[in-house]
Amino acid sequence: MSSWSKDDGPILRIERVTVDFFVRTSFFSTKPIHAVTDVSLDVTKGETVALVGESGSGKTTLGRATLHLVPITGGRIIFEGTDVGDLRGKELMSFRQRAQAIFQDPFSSLSPYMRVGQLVEEPLVIHGPKSGSERDQRVIEALEMVKLSPATELIDKYPHTLSGGQRQRVSIARAMILRPDYIVADEPVSMIDASSRAEILYLLSELQERDALTFLYITHDLASARHFADRIAVMYAGRIVELATAPQLVEDAKHPYSQALLAAVPEPDPANRLRSRPVVGGEPPDAGALPAGCAFHPRCPVAIKGTCEVIVPPLIQLSDGHEVACHLYPAAGASYVGGADSAGASDAGGDEGSAEAAAEARSASMTSSAASNPGSAASVKSSQSESIAISGVTP
Repeated sequence: MSSWSKDDGPILRIERVTVDFFVRTSFFSTKPIHAVTDVSLDVTKGETVALVGESGSGKTTLGRATLHLVPITGGRIIFEGTDVGDLRGKELMSFRQRAQAIFQDPFSSLSPYMRVGQLVEEPLVIHGPKSGSERDQRVIEALEMVKLSPATELIDKYPHTLSGGQRQRVSIARAMILRPDYIVADEPVSMIDASSRAEILYLLSELQERDALTFLYITHDLASARHFADRIAVMYAGRIVELATAPQLVEDAKHPYSQALLAAVPEPDPANRLRSRPVVGGEPPDAGALPAGCAFHPRCPVAIKGTCEVIVPPLIQLSDGHEVACHLYPAAGASYVGGADSAGASDAGGDEGSAEAAAEARSASMTSSAASNPGSAASVKSSQSESIAISGVTP
């Protein structure tokens, strides 16, 4: 995590961004795929914000949209006061120098026909300097910066002769050689062995400390997000459902989906090999046919009948920096609509401090099975350790 004093204003501002793709369903018609829907997020200079969620939740699409790599359907992306969507020509080239990406798979993002030196030098060929000797010196410095040494011996090697960790370091060197301010790190450690993951994350932290870099860190791994990120945004079906500082979210997750992700994180307990891990029913929704209301309600064990399947919950602030989009925490003065299943929470929602009252109503309606497994991530919320976990979202 970063430790310096951050600037007052955000370096990146995402304002109600929507990204839709269109697939052809017949010769004359297309179908919209809602990859990202109405997402707003500010990222401060020198900060690391992690986007977490299941595959298909819109994390990578949002990251690519901030780099102007995919067109947005609605909203705006502001980079230091400039609308990224309006950039053209030299202005866009200048933005490309300041905003870079580290891609997930170093085995496919590095051309097998180019040597390491050529791969790292390529951004300089496009953006300058023109001097070949100066570019060569910058390449050596970039490789040494990511602890690939002796760099002079590596520049003539091909990617297939390197290990996974070395390839990812080459990718990082290529992203860093233009000395950017903002980096989208898309699952930078998911394709390498466990022994190299911590080394890569420590390296990114060192580079951030040295150059005051801003990271949008895309990951499935809540454990790494807890230690590397300043804030964590949980995405589900293209929307942010919870946003909080990393310690807040891990220690006191509010949204049932966030609690499910935490429950899926394995614990270093040998007895776990004898326990069945509970899973939440169903699958992530089809992005081309999202359910009405809260997209998570078909899988949610505490969904409020008559409300969750009808109304899309807004992202509201519960406490300092902690935001959640869930009908269990209605906005002040709001009340639930629907049947008897929501009566207790409805009464709580009309009072002052309705978020806390709704939380109490929810806790009263849940079982207390988590008490049998104290200290686990699942025990943060009472029923989640027994009835919720997202299969396949373990680090």
